[in-house]
Amino acid sequence: MQKQMVFPNGFLWGGAIAANQVEGAWDVDGKGMSVADVAKLKPNIAVSDYKNQWHVGSKDIKEAMATVDPLYYPKRRGIDFYHHYEEDIKLFAEMGFKVLRLSIAWTRIFPNGVETEPNQAGLNFYRRVFETLKKYHIEPVVTLSHYEMPLYLVNHYDGWVSRDVIDFFVRFSKVVFNEYKDLVKYWISFNEIDSVFRHPFTTIGVVEDKYENQDRLDEAIYQAVHNQFVASALATKYLREISPDAKMGAMITKTQTYPETCNPKDVLLASQANRKNYFYSDVQVRGEYPSYILKEFKDRGLNVDFGDNDLEVLKKNTVDYLSLSYYMSRVVSVDMDSKEITGGNLTSGIKNPYLETSDWGWQIDPIGLRIGLVDLYDRYQIPLFIVENGLGAKDHLKADGTIEDDYRIDYFRSHIEQMYEAIQEGVELMGYTPWGCIDLISASTSQMDKRYGFIYVDADDFGQGSYQRIPKKSFYWYKDIIESNGASL
Repeated sequence: MQKQMVFPNGFLWGGAIAANQVEGAWDVDGKGMSVADVAKLKPNIAVSDYKNQWHVGSKDIKEAMATVDPLYYPKRRGIDFYHHYEEDIKLFAEMGFKVLRLSIAWTRIFPNGVETEPNQAGLNFYRRVFETLKKYHIEPVVTLSHYEMPLYLVNHYDGWVSRDVIDFFVRFSKVVFNEYKDLVKYWISFNEIDSVFRHPFTTIGVVEDKYENQDRLDEAIYQAVHNQFVASALATKYLREISPDAKMGAMITKTQTYPETCNPKDVLLASQANRKNYFYSDVQVRGEYPSYILKEFKDRGLNVDFGDNDLEVLKKNTVDYLSLSYYMSRVVSVDMDSKEITGGNLTSGIKNPYLETSDWGWQIDPIGLRIGLVDLYDRYQIPLFIVENGLGAKDHLKADGTIEDDYRIDYFRSHIEQMYEAIQEGVELMGYTPWGCIDLISASTSQMDKRYGFIYVDADDFGQGSYQRIPKKSFYWYKDIIESNGASL
């Protein structure tokens, strides 16, 4: 007899979006320009060329600031969640969401990041969103910074390299904690804080072509992420003062790396890659730097400025839970140059012959999720929360107005099954919010045709379409999963 996969009582089923990929209305009601408004449509870049998918240089910033046309800057228009949020939340409620992960666009509250008083129109918008969620008994899980830092701070402060940005971020955090303490219980400080080396402009506002060599660039990146660690710890401190029952989470991209062979050199490479992934969560969960990172600073002559009280602040203000995104695994070898390389917009690696590959080159590996969950829980022993996981694919609207996305159902089924198995191994898993629960602008190439959602949005890469919302076949499948708490698997 097949066992029934019932998840723990109170498991937080839902979905995830980000302000910069859904809201649009980029210059409405006093909003300032963010790093996302510089992201250009890049539909023709090779799937393995993740560096150029994300790259933004000084010239790109100037070009973006010189135009208000959203045609080639799709994140400026998103899916117009700014005006459709009530309709969208109603659809999320129909699926039975317990939670919705979303973010607050910093530039809606402080348009340039440096103001002393918040923009009331921005505060009012998010209050309306959170009150609508409350109406449908959906808890918001709110990310403070999801690739949306003010562009002004990039141009005038070199982004997060400046310690001044810590104070600006803490001011923003305090304002939203006080404003929404009656509406928001779950917070996340920084989205995928480990992504600083993959796409430094998007994550920390570092413009790579400003630095004379790789060492100086790496030094700036390490300084910026250190400042984010301190800002996250201070935000955690003030959240506990302002809203004692609320919870603060850290977030990393769980990049599961395998050795190609049992050659100890391959195994060592994989071990080093996984260890580097843990650096970011080690600081936020354990409250201290790993020794090998401090040794790297010393050996390479990297001058990373620690304030007088930084280490004390990090140690005293660790997070309540660890959230993660998981999309793919990768394979490494000492003989990479002679191998077939594949990868999505996260990283690249050797093609794994045991895995299927998505339309965008991502290697689909549900067992890798289970491995990652067990490893993370064994390491930290705090609650875990999967806040991104999903499949970007080319969906097709049929003549009868339906979308048959069985490939997406298969993807989610296999990953949810492995989540259940991880729970059976003792992992404390809070919840699951699949990425892009409604179609949105993709993060790296700013495409609309790379679709993730349970809900189809009738718009193409150039913003043409009715913007009608249409439930896909997966919409009803996921509804059954939530309603049965996993038992319908």
